[in-house]
Amino acid sequence: MANTQQFCTFFLKDRLFGIPVEQVQEVIQSQDITRVPLAPPVICGLINLRGQIVIAIDLRRQLAMEELPAEMSPINVVVRTQEGPVSLLVDVIGDVVEVEEQTFERPPDTLNRKMWPLIFGVHKLESRLMHVLDTEKACSSCIGTGEV
Repeated sequence: MANTQQFCTFFLKDRLFGIPVEQVQEVIQSQDITRVPLAPPVICGLINLRGQIVIAIDLRRQLAMEELPAEMSPINVVVRTQEGPVSLLVDVIGDVVEVEEQTFERPPDTLNRKMWPLIFGVHKLESRLMHVLDTEKACSSCIGTGEV
């Protein structure tokens, strides 16, 4: 039997991304965000998650994509990191998908070079590619360096 892995999927614009389900703490609707003066641009601010203060990272900015349209509210995908929970702001949440190990490939050459360090690779699904996000790198480049 082939080795499989489950991913929580989400969209940024028209691209499908996945995070291993064991790294996802929860998914919640848009939250009030408190801005942090002098924070790096990828950090939208802080959210209050049942009394716990959590950094909110704009994944579109982190992946050098265009801004989310003003009429859309981002979804919070709260992930577990070595520094604690972090909220990744995404456009739309997808499904949990199970993929087989042999569908994994390195990132395509057409991928924006600014995304390369944050993408492990891709899984070929039936109708599209799922980009596998390196959550530790996506979060630590903002919070692990003492920039906040």
